[in-house]
Amino acid sequence: MTHSPLPQRIYPVVDRAFWVDRLGAAGARFIQLRIKDKTGAALVEELKEGLRFAEQHGVSLVVNDFWQEAILCGAPWLHLGQEDLDTADLDAIRNAGISFGISTHCVEELDRALAVKPDYVALGPIWPTRLKKMAFGPQGTEKLAEWRQRIGDLPLVAIGGVTLARAPECIAAGADCVSAVSDFILAPDPEAQIAAWLAATEKSVAK
Repeated sequence: MTHSPLPQRIYPVVDRAFWVDRLGAAGARFIQLRIKDKTGAALVEELKEGLRFAEQHGVSLVVNDFWQEAILCGAPWLHLGQEDLDTADLDAIRNAGISFGISTHCVEELDRALAVKPDYVALGPIWPTRLKKMAFGPQGTEKLAEWRQRIGDLPLVAIGGVTLARAPECIAAGADCVSAVSDFILAPDPEAQIAAWLAATEKSVAK
């Protein structure tokens, strides 16, 4: 089965809709909106605002976790963690025409993810990350190369401790796409960071 390529080689993860506007205007075309501190109507409003900005800039917006709200808002993409697979209605997600990716950290989780035929799998954390406590230690780029072998042509996303300097290593190891949070939204100039990541990842492919 041949899978469609992802919209772009870089994949910023942001926590507010306004970032979709800023980073989309700067050239990002594949952005995940991961909201951890809102629920109910406030969450839906934030997602809808993110989708409005996404449409304005030609961004494929990925909603993290909230599959019911993603269906409600008409989001094109969804990202699910392993724990989300326990409760998410994958048939409803597919019927809504939503593409989805799944986080993986070990072979057992990868097998579970592949069984539900996602549109990409993510492996992480590649390096130590300060953003959240992880049950799994750093995977390293060797694991990326292993995942590349295991998943065939399914798109592979690297996440966790990835920086501008490290992004090309991930592409070289077999990742189709590199994702980060703090290296974008905590950068002194996030717009310039988008341009730098695009240049670095394209260059690493061209070698």
